[in-house]
Amino acid sequence: MEMDKLFVPRIDMDLTVFGYAALQKQMEELPWQQLSHANWSEQFPYKPDVRFQLAHAGDVLFVHYVVREDFIKATYVRPNEAVWEDSCVELFLSFDGRSTYYNLEFNVLGTGLIGYGPEAKSERARLSAEQIESVQTVTSVINSGKEKCWATVWCVPVDVFVESGIDTFSGRKAHGNFYKCGDKLPGPHFLSWSRVDFPTPNFHLPAFFGELIFA
Repeated sequence: MEMDKLFVPRIDMDLTVFGYAALQKQMEELPWQQLSHANWSEQFPYKPDVRFQLAHAGDVLFVHYVVREDFIKATYVRPNEAVWEDSCVELFLSFDGRSTYYNLEFNVLGTGLIGYGPEAKSERARLSAEQIESVQTVTSVINSGKEKCWATVWCVPVDVFVESGIDTFSGRKAHGNFYKCGDKLPGPHFLSWSRVDFPTPNFHLPAFFGELIFA
């Protein structure tokens, strides 16, 4: 299977006014990517519309998701809780050729979970609440009848990836995948940017990560 590739441009973002409208405006010229793969559609046929933008400023990674779905669920409010059961978007990212990777998972409230380690879940560890809360997030929610729309921007400092010993995203090549889930929603779903070829829902499969090329 040919690996998906994504170029990550460098931009200068003014975070003085930290609101969704201000951040979204600065990212509006960036290309959009679609989470087009509903990998287990026979069992989980519901497919919300999900797209994202990605950019960096050297020492900060900017992730912008826009989600249109029938239901929005937000239960978890503390770092490292089960945010994947809520309306949740995720980024898995590896800087060492997919030997180890980070899983960044944030629900619609901006509650985060971040883990690190190899594919074997028994060898993975969660980052501290302090590290997770260093990721600034902002969310916008629109409720207009049956369909609901929410959007979120994450500002992820390079220090979050402390286990990789990197101090800049500039010029790097990485591997990763982007996901949308909602395990406890009325219509559970498991979407991805790069296709996952596995019999049951599982995002922790770095073999299916695409390539990310940072400017």
